Amino acid sequence: MPADLAVIGLGHLGLPLAQAATAAGLTTIGYDPDPRAAALPGTGGPLSATELRRLLAAGFRTTADPAALGRVRTAVLCAPTPLGEDRALDLSALAEAARTLAARLRPHTTVILESAGYPGTTEEFLRPLLEAGSGLTAGRDFHLACSPARHDPGNRTHRYRNTPKVIGGLTPACTEAAAAFYGRLTDKVVRARGPREAETANLLETNYRHINIALMNEMAVYCHEIGVDLWDVIRCAETKPFGFQSFRPGPGVGGHAAPLDPNRRAPQGGSLRMVELAQDINDRMPAYVLQRCTTLLNEHGKSARGARVLLLGITYKPDLADLTGTPAREVAARLRQLGAHLTYHDPYVPRWEVAGRPVPRADSLYDAASAADLTVLLQPHRTYDLQGLAVKAQLLLDTQGTTPTGAAHRL
Repeated sequence: MPADLAVIGLGHLGLPLAQAATAAGLTTIGYDPDPRAAALPGTGGPLSATELRRLLAAGFRTTADPAALGRVRTAVLCAPTPLGEDRALDLSALAEAARTLAARLRPHTTVILESAGYPGTTEEFLRPLLEAGSGLTAGRDFHLACSPARHDPGNRTHRYRNTPKVIGGLTPACTEAAAAFYGRLTDKVVRARGPREAETANLLETNYRHINIALMNEMAVYCHEIGVDLWDVIRCAETKPFGFQSFRPGPGVGGHAAPLDPNRRAPQGGSLRMVELAQDINDRMPAYVLQRCTTLLNEHGKSARGARVLLLGITYKPDLADLTGTPAREVAARLRQLGAHLTYHDPYVPRWEVAGRPVPRADSLYDAASAADLTVLLQPHRTYDLQGLAVKAQLLLDTQGTTPTGAAHRL
């Protein structure tokens, strides 16, 4: 059965797109080569189990059969491109998705890249794979464009419909074909000069976030050293109506959007040195949290060895079940190395392992906080009563500055 859209890759990019397309009335199929992913288990993903049920009830179909890709008008590549050990993007899943699509690609299809990539990924990496596998020519026989994903998990204000979509096509006709597709899903499309500009805009957006978080993390360490209340500094600074955007420090940076330095993949010109520095600063934050933990315990006559430590909120972002890149894992591992006895509480995570060993989950939040020598708030989920928590905890380290003033030690 023909479909308007094939979403290739059913992860944190693909499912929100499928949700938006289905809501807009497009006949949509989801393809993933992993049958388990195509089954949509709905645990810890970008959509809740309720949202997945509604999506399927609205007609969304999933498959692990690549033959379905030969009967669609538009195909959007949402394959994962995680960072490898060398901190360069791993494009192997994207390459496999492109080859699978290419073998079934028909003339006049619109192919769009949403997966994160470097400037040049669409033209230099994706295009040759599609052309070699299909025998077709991009820009002549089929449309090819890049439109980097802008999904912000858990954001209740900026959803797919009211978030502008940047589009850069291989040719003007490619751009217009992609714009016609996204025009059905979002209120505004922004036409870039080409794929490289669209890819580089995504690079700028991602690195902007990480660099500003790194600045705030560095300020957190600096303000603690000189005895200044950083959170009051932020409160004052964000009243400036121009030239300042407020960010918050934290125990580290997680999530799917990793900082990128194009020089790690293909040297062409200078590297982005500020991005490298920002990553170094953000990577040091779990160790800094550990330092603050041990100092607080020592100040209260306790050693980290044998201390009972409760970690609250272990996901990478508040009010989500996603553990991707969460700094909580490194904080927990470091505390264990010092001999601390760990428990955790998170309303979204029923089970948690660190380095292959389970971490006990606290059943009663307040009982666990009152029994722990130290409670560390890593993510302030909305379900937490921070005022009550501050009263119950023997010793509380707030890494997010969300507890009432004076109720806890802040990062």
